[in-house]
Amino acid sequence: MPDVRYVAEGTRAAIRHTRREDAAEFTRRARESMPFHRPWLTLPTTEPAFQHYIAQLEREDREGFLVHARETGDMAGFININNIVRGAFQCGSIGYGAFPPAAGQGYMSEGLGLVLRHAFGPLGLHRVEVNIQPGNKASIGLVKRHGFRLEGFSPDFLYIEGAWRDHERWAMTSDMLNQRTDPG
Repeated sequence: MPDVRYVAEGTRAAIRHTRREDAAEFTRRARESMPFHRPWLTLPTTEPAFQHYIAQLEREDREGFLVHARETGDMAGFININNIVRGAFQCGSIGYGAFPPAAGQGYMSEGLGLVLRHAFGPLGLHRVEVNIQPGNKASIGLVKRHGFRLEGFSPDFLYIEGAWRDHERWAMTSDMLNQRTDPG
């Protein structure tokens, strides 16, 4: 198992910050996952693309996490908090993806719970949003399990896989996290 320092650990999953040294494994898993992620998202599959990706995560308005299976240390997926706005807003936008064969095994659900506690705890955010294409039933199920509320619909929201894609806007505030039981 690799020597890593986790930001938080759950029963089966743990999260840690994404690092430049993760390039080879991340891009390999991204290449293997391309059919699984299409048309929901596009990931960096080359070293130069990963270097651009990690440079974005190193900005002050971003936090990037990898989700690992605690038992094996295997990389199960990633969860990023993007576009963090401070001041009166205290909000960030979450994006994520699982890597097969870990998809559907509960690691991302537990990992999202850990990221939410980190976002509303140490990061001091009040609100997080997730934008999901309406046909992505697995992703919608994930946010529903965590108690996110559907707040709206954004036509032509993001350019993914060569087209502008509609998205549903789901959100959660810190008080909502404190009022729910962890699906974990």
